[in-house]
Amino acid sequence: MNVDRAVFAIAGTMILLSLALAHFVSAYWLLLTAFVGLNMLQAAFTGFCPAASVFRKLGLKPGAAFSCAAPSSDR
Repeated sequence: MNVDRAVFAIAGTMILLSLALAHFVSAYWLLLTAFVGLNMLQAAFTGFCPAASVFRKLGLKPGAAFSCAAPSSDR
């Protein structure tokens, strides 16, 4: 597993957990869904993701989405 897949897995898990808690416990759990969505949106524009930093420190190999290198041009 690389950093990208771990980030997508944790984001998906948090969203599904939040939706289940909103349905069974309180609608305020939808704020967690909004937070995860906003974090994913800002990561798309900035390239910075706190979860990716944590997974990198835990020793996971970097993936293409959260690598520090600029994308290569094949043209």
